Amino acid sequence: MQTYLVGGAVRDQLLDRPVTERDYVVVGATETQMLEMGFTRVGKDFPVFLHPQTKEEYALARTERKKGHGYHGFECHAAPDVTLEQDLQRRDLTINAMAMDERGQLIDPYGGQSDLEARVFRHVSNAFSEDPLRVFRVARFMARYKGYGFTLAAETLALMRNMAVEAEIKAIAAERVWQETARALMEPHPFTYFDVLAQTDCLAFWFPGWRSANAEKAAKIEAQFTSFKATLPQRFACMSYVLQQYEDSASLISEMLRIPNDCAWLARALQQEARCWLDDTETSAENVLQSFNRIDLWRRQTRLDDLLHCLTMLQPDAANRLRDIQKAAHAAAAVDVQHIIQQGFSGAHIKPELEKARLKAIQTQLKAN
Repeated sequence: MQTYLVGGAVRDQLLDRPVTERDYVVVGATETQMLEMGFTRVGKDFPVFLHPQTKEEYALARTERKKGHGYHGFECHAAPDVTLEQDLQRRDLTINAMAMDERGQLIDPYGGQSDLEARVFRHVSNAFSEDPLRVFRVARFMARYKGYGFTLAAETLALMRNMAVEAEIKAIAAERVWQETARALMEPHPFTYFDVLAQTDCLAFWFPGWRSANAEKAAKIEAQFTSFKATLPQRFACMSYVLQQYEDSASLISEMLRIPNDCAWLARALQQEARCWLDDTETSAENVLQSFNRIDLWRRQTRLDDLLHCLTMLQPDAANRLRDIQKAAHAAAAVDVQHIIQQGFSGAHIKPELEKARLKAIQTQLKAN
């Protein structure tokens, strides 16, 4: 039985990046032996175990054979006679197909180290095309490692394009596409993820109405994401605002990918409210009040913060105007309904008076600014 550190931990160690998690491959062992040593099996489809102390993942060396459609259409073979080289061969990129033994010796049968030094993403074998989700995974890696100067090997890009025209790229579970997308959005260069998808013709199907962004504009917004520590909903909303070519694309994409409600709502609200909050001709007190009503400011004030963060990241030069909107929101939200009731209004008459008082508070604040 031999144990090897594999995959991302080896890659990032060679790149001098922090290693956040470690995965291991065990060669020459059986499931029974792993359980007898105190490991706990957690893999439903593959023989993956948790170490009894560290809780790190240990997987039995395995080979895979495509026999059906989709992510689960693989036949897995894990046995003591499966070699480390066979296990590494099923991986996606050469830089992810390296291993390190317990003495720190590198095992690199597919040229991962040279590709790492050349900053190239290259597929290990044509088996890459058996899992269409790898198109999105590689795009996510590009979003993470663009700052290191990585590029896609021409043959890998060509293979990804061929995969995109196959029916299988459309058969990927929407949840898995969103999972990769959500992770990519939190990387340093999320625009690169969508740019790679556009290059491989996957963008049009899964993100209808979106397009690649201007590189200079993308870089500025990504810097803002980092500066503001933007959340996932904020990043998705901003990306949607920048990349979409027609207004209802955010709704369509949200339905296709079954995107979480907070992300979907913020993307739609940003598109809807941006003009009112930024355009001189639209920022009347009446329009601002209607906007506050649409976002349900009175019960969900955190929505105001999300929208203000998004618009500030997208248009930093509008910071003063957005502060005026924020002050108007606080003034309107401070209107006390109990004061209106004490004035003798009741029942159906309360709401119109509350609207008048909020409108007056907004007018007063906007004029003061």
